[in-house]
Amino acid sequence: MEATSNLVRTEPRPLGRETQVGPLALGLWRFTGTDVGANAALVEAGLDLGMNLVDIADVYGLDWGGTGFGSCEENLGAVLRARPDVRDRVVLATKGGIVPPVPYDSSARALRAACEASLARLGTDRIDLYQVHRPDMFTHPAELADTLDTLVADGLVGAVGVSNYTPAQTRALAAHLDAPLVSTQPEYSAACLDALRDGTLDLCSEMGIVPLAWSPLAGGRLMAQGPLGDGRLMAQGSVEGVRPELLATLDRLAEREGVDRAAVCVAFVLAHPTAPVAIVGTQQPERLEALQAALGVQLDRNDVYDIVEASEGVPLP
Repeated sequence: MEATSNLVRTEPRPLGRETQVGPLALGLWRFTGTDVGANAALVEAGLDLGMNLVDIADVYGLDWGGTGFGSCEENLGAVLRARPDVRDRVVLATKGGIVPPVPYDSSARALRAACEASLARLGTDRIDLYQVHRPDMFTHPAELADTLDTLVADGLVGAVGVSNYTPAQTRALAAHLDAPLVSTQPEYSAACLDALRDGTLDLCSEMGIVPLAWSPLAGGRLMAQGPLGDGRLMAQGSVEGVRPELLATLDRLAEREGVDRAAVCVAFVLAHPTAPVAIVGTQQPERLEALQAALGVQLDRNDVYDIVEASEGVPLP
């Protein structure tokens, strides 16, 4: 394959005017262990591989064995306090706006309080990227914009973004913001092409927003009959929402490239022209290096369209 035909984008991504992040980010949804040394080892392993964006949220900790709301942020805060040098290497991203059992509250008072609580748990005076976790349909975007602009003006937040927003919701918020939206965080993988089809990635092209793709391995479903993100093996058999022909296509490309299937899945996410960041959620430092192999994968247009057709189960017109 000629180097010029490779679509996989490995360059740093600009997150606003002053910050650049690597093409892979470390996701801490499952960051529920309380061993500070082990947690620090995971974060530092990611940083050493160029994964300087660390993605977390205040609600993380309500599942995956966590001790409750805010516990993953507390665990990361313990790492940052124990290893002060890590904070200077990290682009720290967190999210707020989910308030169980409401479930969503982006009102001015609630979101300001959520941001301040995250700062306290993380033990820092500034969040580099603060994202609204899910849209609160009963808060006017003008009120939300005023809150976000105030957080930026007060120096509590460096940049702002959204997560799980539709293109229309994103445009509505951007229309009222003074600070630019620098990110949107959709689910995007070879098994979930919604962002490719619903206008989310098109809007990123239009507005210069960086897509932060969560679940690039489809929550482990793309690793059926192979290693999950934490190194366990998924049982044999059919996998809900994943076509066997997609797994076969990914395996064919993985064999050609000399990597495992996960690396091809991540490379597919990186191949979109908006240069998404793939948020990887493994809690095993040794798996990070295997996922980093995605940066050496070469995918051309035939390859990515083969993946799309296998994922959707119909030939493209």
